[in-house]
Amino acid sequence: MTTKPFQAESKRLLEMMINSIYSQKEIFIRELISNASDAIDKMYYRALTDDTLTFNKDDYYIKLRTDQENRELVITDTGIGMTEEELEANLGIIAKSGSLAFKKENEIKDGHDIIGQFGVGFYSAFMAADYVTVYTKSADSSQAYKWESNGADGYTIEPAEKETVGTEVIIKLRENTEDENYDEYLDEHKLKSIVKKYSDYIRYPIKMDVSVHQPKADNEEETEEVQEEQIVNSMIPIWRKNKNELTDADYEAFYQEKHYGFDKPLTHIHLSVDGAVRYQAILFLPENTPFDYYTKDYEKGLELYSNGVLIMEKCGDLLPDYFGFVKGIVDSEDLSLNISREMLQHDRQLKLIAKNIKNKIKTQLKTLLKEDREKYETFFQSFGRQLKFGIQMDFGANKDDLKDLLLFHSSKEKKLVTLAEYVERMPEDQKYIYYATGESYNRIEKLPQTEMVLDKGYEILYFTEDIDEFAIKTLMSYEDKEFKSVAAGDLGIESEEEKEKEESEEKENEELFTEIKNLLSGKVKDVRASKRLKTHPVCLSADGEVSIEMEKILQQMPDQNQHVQADKVLEININHDVYQSLKDAYTQDKEKLALYTNLLYNQALLIEGLSVEDPVAFTNDMCKVMI
Repeated sequence: MTTKPFQAESKRLLEMMINSIYSQKEIFIRELISNASDAIDKMYYRALTDDTLTFNKDDYYIKLRTDQENRELVITDTGIGMTEEELEANLGIIAKSGSLAFKKENEIKDGHDIIGQFGVGFYSAFMAADYVTVYTKSADSSQAYKWESNGADGYTIEPAEKETVGTEVIIKLRENTEDENYDEYLDEHKLKSIVKKYSDYIRYPIKMDVSVHQPKADNEEETEEVQEEQIVNSMIPIWRKNKNELTDADYEAFYQEKHYGFDKPLTHIHLSVDGAVRYQAILFLPENTPFDYYTKDYEKGLELYSNGVLIMEKCGDLLPDYFGFVKGIVDSEDLSLNISREMLQHDRQLKLIAKNIKNKIKTQLKTLLKEDREKYETFFQSFGRQLKFGIQMDFGANKDDLKDLLLFHSSKEKKLVTLAEYVERMPEDQKYIYYATGESYNRIEKLPQTEMVLDKGYEILYFTEDIDEFAIKTLMSYEDKEFKSVAAGDLGIESEEEKEKEESEEKENEELFTEIKNLLSGKVKDVRASKRLKTHPVCLSADGEVSIEMEKILQQMPDQNQHVQADKVLEININHDVYQSLKDAYTQDKEKLALYTNLLYNQALLIEGLSVEDPVAFTNDMCKVMI
């Protein structure tokens, strides 16, 4: 018997192909099961047009068995089998796909799509095998054949004995090494888990002889271990069922079965798309944030299938980062089973699916916000922070997709409000959307800077998360209304009469404020009469794009942000009694003016939640006032 060389390439090509396409050796079982499923599909299609063939689905299955003594894993199918010519064509040429050719010839459209298309999956067996032996008998021939190869020196084909139509693939496993335990492919529990992981939704039964305990025939009080044939795959994926057949309980059971989380999903999206790209998908919005969600260890992504066969456990390319909390699966007939992670990144069909999924998630969130506010607020408490990050990502490229999904607490209602709700109830004379930042709602409510805005009857949004102001700075405006901090230098709420009065007061107090500014040299950019204070004596505001709250956040980040500072302005309430004390000290006692200035500045720092630069000096100054 003559060994024939592979027609396409050498051992080196074979090794390169396997190593580049498959990152996990257990994938070879998935590939061989998919080939077996294809063979049964081919029998089905032949039976549709060939009166000499009958197709009774109950007679068709795939079976896995192990031979521990000979270190063999055997995968058998009752499909169409191969003739000698087909063996030569399909297994003698690397990357020659009989399934692809069959698909093209028969123009399959009714859902029984052929999985394998590249013809490389069979050779993945050599990742774990010293030898691969194939016994096959075609429905078109009474003669069976044996194909054998070690994956390096070529292959042999010879006549063989086989009673039934179908194919049997025998994997002679390699010996264990320090890095690889090939024995695990002989373990029934490991095999079952691999089938469940990759091939659970193959449409034909995958059978195995598994160990079970049952009462002994002669003594029912004792048990014995016996082998029992079981079907180890579920066969019908939930995403291919009609939505009308499924209940919320079915979706929740699937969510738990897939271990997407310990919570229940808030809602689900079931898609069946048949257009430029065909796919089914089930997507879930979780209720709770995973413990590692906001860490670098969290990996987003959806399970990606090709015709019910798992390609990738977490395909991150299917989700934008700001929707990274979504769990679920996508199954497409248009994606190749043998596609690599690198190839997926450039796959046009995958990009079309990802774009569609993004839009469906956005639509579902808007629907949830409109129709079930309580449930949406539960979602937002868990993942609203991620939506805010999404607005800031990519220089605001996603802001139009996300701005209507944001919620904030406000001064008007003790509940979360949307930007649309805020703008809708703005008074006609209000020019800006006002916001205040702080560590908590209680702290914001006590900020002196909010007095004038609230006195005008304007609503204030409360920002308590570190990302809030950064996201709003990226958004810039909503419905042509700009955002403005209550601590901004100019609130934009003064009438012309008030502005003229303020200008007059500035001139009147110019010398005093210049002296105070000099006393605080390097600490504040300016000292001004406040336009926003009513009852409080002093506060800090900021000129420019960097607010005081942003400065605090940036300075907690790595060293490169330490130099970022807000241009602070000390504002003094000229209608407060303290102002008269400052004026008196300016004309009568410059040391007392310096004392009052330092006290007021440190008071303003404390109100903002900033650290007093010299606590000892501050306490000494307080004592001086008391003496």
